[in-house]
Amino acid sequence: MTSLPEDPPLLVSEDDRDAAVRRVQEAYAEGHIAHEDMDERLQQVLTAKTRGELASALASLPEENAGTTSTIAAAGGRIKRRGAWHVPRVLKVASAFGRVRLDLSRAVIEHPVVDIELQLGTGRAKITVPRDAIVDLEGLHTGWKDTRYKPRRHSGPGGPRIRISGTMGFGRLTIRHARRSPL
Repeated sequence: MTSLPEDPPLLVSEDDRDAAVRRVQEAYAEGHIAHEDMDERLQQVLTAKTRGELASALASLPEENAGTTSTIAAAGGRIKRRGAWHVPRVLKVASAFGRVRLDLSRAVIEHPVVDIELQLGTGRAKITVPRDAIVDLEGLHTGWKDTRYKPRRHSGPGGPRIRISGTMGFGRLTIRHARRSPL
């Protein structure tokens, strides 16, 4: 009698690895794990070959809260948020044609890290971040024009980290820091 062959272990994709890195970093940023534990887990994530190895690196981390993702979408026209609006942990913005204007300077930001995922076809986008925010643009891919952003010279600790990712076709993204702190 022959035994059935075992299923091969599922290999880790780049998306799986990126998501795991983000989850470990967020657990550290939210104070769930110590710096040494983060380093150790990141090493495990980066060297994992199978999903089982990846799962063991993420064991005992708090689950991601799926309720903190919002999507704003419009085929054309304008997408605009300003004032004292609540910024979700993950904000997805999609627009085929039109302008996007997000003003986070007076928004209620309850998370130390906010991910803004842009999926824009044509049109401009302008994002105003809080004065003390740290902006990360590494995950953003632009097609036609470069992003306009000048980091603050003296970013003090304590501000939120705003990670902007996604793709922009024909248009320009302008990011600026608010001139004043909200009252």
